[in-house]
Amino acid sequence: MDVEAGKLIGTALAIGLGAIGPGVGIGIIGGKAVEALGRNPEAEGQVRTMMILGIAFAEAVAIYALVIALIIKFT
Repeated sequence: MDVEAGKLIGTALAIGLGAIGPGVGIGIIGGKAVEALGRNPEAEGQVRTMMILGIAFAEAVAIYALVIALIIKFT
């Protein structure tokens, strides 16, 4: 196997596997937020704030995976 092919496979695995977790996590966060709003509509402001914060933290993991993939590709 060529070194360049190994870099491309490593890049694909880094971003592919690094995006699965946050994608599932964001789906779970959104679902639980809707469930919480269905049970207690008065807490909409607090639930929305916490949901956006959780989504931002989950998305940060995907951005870290992208940075690692770019480092693998261009080094």
